[in-house]
Amino acid sequence: MDSISDRLTNRVTFDRPFPALTPAQRYHLDIFGYVVVPNTLTPVEVSRIKDALLDVRENVQRLDDRTQSGPRYRGSFLAIDELHHQWIENIIETDPAITAYATHPLLVAMAEEIIGGEARIVEMNAHINRRGPDSGAHEFHRGTDIPFATHTHQGLFHCNFVKTLTNLTDLGPDDGGTVVIAGSHKVDVAIPELVQLSQEDPSLIHQVMAPAGSTLLFCESLIHATGQIRSDMERVIIITGYGTSLFPYWSRGQMSDSFRDKIPEQLKILLEGRDSHRRGIRYRNLSMSAEKRQFELGEWDDRPLPQKKGPNELR
Repeated sequence: MDSISDRLTNRVTFDRPFPALTPAQRYHLDIFGYVVVPNTLTPVEVSRIKDALLDVRENVQRLDDRTQSGPRYRGSFLAIDELHHQWIENIIETDPAITAYATHPLLVAMAEEIIGGEARIVEMNAHINRRGPDSGAHEFHRGTDIPFATHTHQGLFHCNFVKTLTNLTDLGPDDGGTVVIAGSHKVDVAIPELVQLSQEDPSLIHQVMAPAGSTLLFCESLIHATGQIRSDMERVIIITGYGTSLFPYWSRGQMSDSFRDKIPEQLKILLEGRDSHRRGIRYRNLSMSAEKRQFELGEWDDRPLPQKKGPNELR
């Protein structure tokens, strides 16, 4: 009979690519702290998720109390509730299409490449915003500190908290794409100091411009902010935060028991994390080519089992 540690190490998980990023994409992320991956979603998938998010917004806005303390809509609430900006939090179980995004094999694999191990979903939210009162200043922030959250292995940078941010509308120069201070994911200096440097040299600020269905993958040690919206377009983005499988779920609300009962065995680590110290190591080196298999949005509770195990991964 297998030991308890063996069973914990070899828990079944789902099929996803490894590596997910090309060497050029991985290098770009190491240098700048982010990379934009085009066409992670098809136009049909973009439409499916966008329609689901707009429906969630409509249902949340019908509540008498739309805040965290209110009755919520399938766990979700409005962290920002303004005419020009709705920030919808804790959306993981609001719609099957939204859950499918968070469990998309390609997106999970992209996050795991940066984490250096198995991912666990730690938060999920969406922003729907348009042009409004503008102070003219970016609200720069980072989601974790460099000494705690980052390390290097085989010459590559890793962060234990990363995000996939997929724009469901086209983002041009005036459409409010995320802005970042390039390279700040590695520089352990106070945010105001780096913001001052970026104001002195605006070339340090990179803005995401990409067609709908593109994904911004970034380390949360990277200083970033919402871009300024100067067009009349409504910006719709969906975000999943992934951490190491040892992290808790912290999206200001826990998953419901009814949702947990639907989680298939192969998604339990992704959605519930681990109950041991093992983190399911997944490391690549820069020269490894990206897997060319295509992965669709699919159905979140029907993720197939792995086809193989690679030498640098522990599933």
